[in-house]
This record gives sequence, structure tokens and C-alpha cells, in this order.
Amino acid sequence: MNAPVPLDTLEGARLEDSRFTVPGMRCAGCIAKIERGLAGLEGVESARVNFSSKRVAVRHEASLSEEDLVRAIAGIGFEAQAVADNPMGKDEKETKALLRSLAVAGFGMMNIMLLSVSVWSGAGGVTRDLFHWLSALIAIPVVAYAGRPFFASAIMALRHRRTNMDVPISIGVLLAVALSIYETATGGEHAYFDGAVMLLFFLLAGRALDATMRDKTRAGIGALLSRMGKSATVVDETGASRMVAAEKLEPGMLMLVAAGEALAADGIIEHGASTLDNSMLTGESVPQPVAAGESVYAGAVNLGNPIRVRVSAAASDTVLAEIARLMDEAGQSRSSYVRIADRASRLYAPAVHSLALLAFIGWMVAGAGWHQSLVIAIAVLIITCPCAMGLAVPAAQVVASGALAKRGLLVKDGSALERLAEVDMALFDKTGTLTVGEPVPQIDHLSPHEARVALALAQSSRHPLSKGIAKALGQRDIVPAAVDDLREEGGRGVSGSIDGVRVALERSEAETATLSTALRIGDAIVAIPFSDPLRSDVREAIGSLRDQGIESRIVSGDRASAVEAVGREFDIAWDAHLLPDDKLALLDRLKADGHRPLMIGDGINDGPALAAAHASIAPGSASDVSQQAADAVFLGKALMPVSLAVNVARQTMRIVRQNFAFAILYNVFALPIALAGLVTPLIAAVAMSLSSLVVVGNSLRLARAAR
Repeated sequence: MNAPVPLDTLEGARLEDSRFTVPGMRCAGCIAKIERGLAGLEGVESARVNFSSKRVAVRHEASLSEEDLVRAIAGIGFEAQAVADNPMGKDEKETKALLRSLAVAGFGMMNIMLLSVSVWSGAGGVTRDLFHWLSALIAIPVVAYAGRPFFASAIMALRHRRTNMDVPISIGVLLAVALSIYETATGGEHAYFDGAVMLLFFLLAGRALDATMRDKTRAGIGALLSRMGKSATVVDETGASRMVAAEKLEPGMLMLVAAGEALAADGIIEHGASTLDNSMLTGESVPQPVAAGESVYAGAVNLGNPIRVRVSAAASDTVLAEIARLMDEAGQSRSSYVRIADRASRLYAPAVHSLALLAFIGWMVAGAGWHQSLVIAIAVLIITCPCAMGLAVPAAQVVASGALAKRGLLVKDGSALERLAEVDMALFDKTGTLTVGEPVPQIDHLSPHEARVALALAQSSRHPLSKGIAKALGQRDIVPAAVDDLREEGGRGVSGSIDGVRVALERSEAETATLSTALRIGDAIVAIPFSDPLRSDVREAIGSLRDQGIESRIVSGDRASAVEAVGREFDIAWDAHLLPDDKLALLDRLKADGHRPLMIGDGINDGPALAAAHASIAPGSASDVSQQAADAVFLGKALMPVSLAVNVARQTMRIVRQNFAFAILYNVFALPIALAGLVTPLIAAVAMSLSSLVVVGNSLRLARAAR
């Protein structure tokens, strides 16, 4: 689904949609350059950057190939790859490389600082020179290795005659190292190896935090499509069978789907009856009986008898692949959210370059000499490094995420807390979200004999409802009856006989508001109803959200009667019979009205809505795909972590605003001091580091936020 896909026609030209990974994007300036550069290319209708996943979606004429667009992006100054050519493993390797660079920088910083302490304490002469040389031996390879992410980005930018925030960083580090080598070689008093390595360490720390959290958001679509069968047994006209890979299946082929096998394509059952686990698609925990003539979908698991399915859609045309596409498209809408730090970075690089150059020229004109002028210019480059501003968001997010994790809520996306703080309404799926998602049988009305028969039948079945009955009766120390001739038929139930009397657990034919199965003993039929109990703290969670100004609403694909009952119980609005497209349409209407909805859901059918909502949370019992699509996952059976997440997110954003205010004030006061020549590169690095520590210390206050 990552190859170009025909979408529409515009003025007679066929348009396609292509997606590319651009790992070199660092700030809002990069976003603007890419979008403007591609939009001005002939044949491109639009270009949209998703900064959170570092991807670019381009809608273009078919005459433009992916290779043309890759070259165009390279011409703007960024390396790019088609998403299909950029496996997730490469992203993980880049993150690991960043973490290795951080570790090397940390090791070098600690050792150089130990040597610097002696120099600061008054060591002079031969001892000072020796410590400077030892520092150089450590710093030069450390800077060469740990600085690669910045140097490579800066070289790429300069090669295409543009700049980014990595250019002044690279210049500052290299000048500091070069000047330190000169000072060491000439026996000077000061060397700035510690400042250069310290600068790299803090910059890498912020970038590693961002990259680590970003990687957790990239597996959603891959996880979804991986649930489809990898291959299928195809039967030809002669009755012979062969294995065919899922991507090579074609409409019209006849698949033989065995018990326990996942469907590899959409189709219509031609022969056989069974029970399918459709929870991956519908979000409902109850398996669905199917028979000849009914439609079935890729990703469903056959729980009963073998069936033969005529393929109607395969590969990227399946319903599951369509939901994956919806998730991808919905996720792109997040690219419009640009952080304050990213906006500020547009001006950072040119402003710092200009100030450092002016400082050098000004002091040269004033007669300070090239050495002193260069030291001041380096100090300006280092002291204005936006480490504090860069850490303002990730430091607060990491601390808050850790506090929430201790309370059973795992935050997966680095910007999720920002969006959670802004939500003004909560949309809950019902089954598996407001409810526990495990059908519980009501068996108190069964007589001892009926309970023994039901247990014997249920123990011999793989059906989830039978498993529920067996579990409930087994907890009461009931001894199963001796049933002969046990037999299970897909879609019908399990049956047998006791002393010639037919007994069965079968599908209930009665029309009831709740799910039920039927226990048959001879001609007597006893209904066994099931309930999916609500989470114990639903009322408290909804009330807590209401206290924070957030109204709740149920959006479910379940039947109206069941949804209405829950809505009335908690006095909240509700919608039933909603398909994935319906939920997306509802979210679009709410956002068009100015709302910022929080989606809480657990099924694959909730995946697109979870991705499209302003923020999203899934329970720990949700499907893998829903957990990947959501911004956060709450564990356990309590619903209160949802309300807690919003509360902590709002506290987090208050801390973030304080961090930004401090970072701005720091630069307002530090920059004039550096321009005045009152700080050395070492003092500049220490000041920059202290500003980062203040931001981190302020963020640590969030550790108590979730208590």
C-alpha cells in the first residue's frame, strides 16, 4: 500500500499518492522548506509533512515517478526514501545509533570533566598541559563519533545552500575543538574540550528522547496488516491444492480455510459453516457464526470447521488494508501541529550565525585580536544553543509519562500529552472499553443436573462462550456429567447424549436484548444469558472528566438497545451501529465544529478513529493494532486512568510553558553577556548545561502529578 495509488483526476491528469520517509527533518523550518519546495514542482498538486513520523505525503501526476520525487526532495536538501523501501528496521537502527552516540558522549564528558576539575583547582605547568593532552585524546574521537548526526545534517544542508539548526551547532563544536587543540599545542591556559563534549551530550540527550518515543508510533500499520494470513491454500478446478502467498491471491480464487487459520483475503463462503473470531475487525469479543453465502474478511480467524471461500478482494484491496490506509491518512492530519520550539528554530540558525559573525567582526574592529574575537564568537554559538528550549517538551513528557506508567497508563507518543491537555470531549467505544470485554454467563438459575450437563458440553468446545461457561461452573466445584458421542458443529454448537437423551449447547433462537446460548436436555431448553459487565469505576471516571470540563459520549458499533441502556445509565449521549467510516465522519464533524475529541476504543474498527482523534487511548485488553494506533494504553480493569491522563497532561503543559519561559529569559540575559566577551566557551557550555538542568529539574516536579 506504500506504492503510488491512483486517487483521482484533475484537469485530465491522473493523480497518484506517494509517501516518503525523510529522517533529516529537525524543525518547523525543515517542514516549510519541504512543503514549499515540492508544492512548486510541476506536476505536484500538494505535499504534506507528518513531522511526528518524519514522512511526506505527495499527491502528484502519474508522469512523476517516485525516483523523480526523491531527487526533488534531495534537491531541497533532504535525503528521502519511498516508505516501501524504508523498512522499520532501519528506523530502529538509526535510533540505536543515536543512543550509541549519546553513550559515547556521556563517557567522554565524564572523563574530560574529571581532568578539567584538576585544572580548575589550580593545576599548572606540565600537569595542566598533560591533562589538556589527555582531554584532547579523549575528546577528538568522541566528537568525531558522537557528532556525526549533527555533522551529516549540516553538510547536507550546506551542500544544497541552505542552513538548519545543526549548522551552528557543528560550527560551534568544531571551532571549540580546533581552538582547544591550538591552545593545547601552544601551552595555553584554557582548553574547551569539556564544553564541546558537554554540548554534544545534552543535544544528543534531547534528540534521543524524541527519537525513542517517535519509534513507538511507527508500528501501527505494520501491526495491522501482519494480522492477515500470510498465505492461503488455493483449490483449483481439478481439486488439487497449492499454497499461495497472500500478496499473490487474486479475486476468483477458491481458498480452503482450516480451523485455527487466519483468512488471507476477503471473500464469500461457498461451502461449509463455521464460527469466526472477527474481533480484529469489529472489536466485538463474541465470535460470529457464518455459513455459505456470507461475506468474510481478511484477518478473521476460523474457530470451527474448514470452509471454502471464493476470494473477492486481496492484498491492498481488503477491508483490513483499507482500515490501515484510513489510519495512515488520519495520522497525516497531525502534521499541522507544530511545537513552539519548532517555530522558534526557524529563526535560530540564521540569527545565531549572524550574531556570532557580528561578534567576531565587532571585536576584531575593536582591536581584540583574532584569538579573543574567535573565543567570543564560539561562546556566542554555544551559550545560545537551544538545549533548554529543546528539552522543555521532551523532559516534561518523559517525567509525566513515567508518573502515569506507575498508575497503569502507558504514553506512547511524545506529543500525546500536549494533545491530551487540549481535549474537550471524550468518545468511548462500549464493548471492551466501558465494559470489561469478557462475556460472563449467568448460571444461578441452572439446577445441579443442568449445571453438570452444561459443564460437560462446555469443556469439550473451543467456542469462547463455552469457555466462559466452563470457567464459571468450574469455579463452583461442579462435577461434569458423563456425556457420550460428543460432537461440535461450527455455527450450531456442541451436542451429545446421556442415556439416549440428546443434550446440546446451541445457538439460542430467542430474540433477547442480551447475548445468550441455549442448553438443550431432550425437549427442554434452558437459556443461559451472558453479560459483559461494565468497568467498576465508569461512573467515577465519567464524573471526573465532567469536573474537568469534558463531556463524554458513547460511539459504538454494537446494537442500539445495548448502547442506549449504558447511555441512559450514565446520562451521556450515544451513537450505535457505527462502522469505521462512520466514526471518522463523526470525528470530522466534531473537529469542524471546533471540538478536540479524545477517542477511547479497543477494536480494529476503532483504529482509524484512534488515529484521527485529537488524542486517543486504548485499554490494555485491546487488539495489538488499536494499541499501536492509540497515543496511550491503560492497563487493568479501571477506567480512571483516562481521567488521570487528562489531568496530568494539563499539569504537564503548565510545566512546559514554564520551561519555555525560562529558556527565553536565559537567552535574553545570556546572549548580551556573551557578546560583551565576559564568558569563555567553557563557561558558555556550563551555563547552557545549567539551563538544561533547570528545565529538567522543573520537569521532575511532574513525578508527583499522578499521585
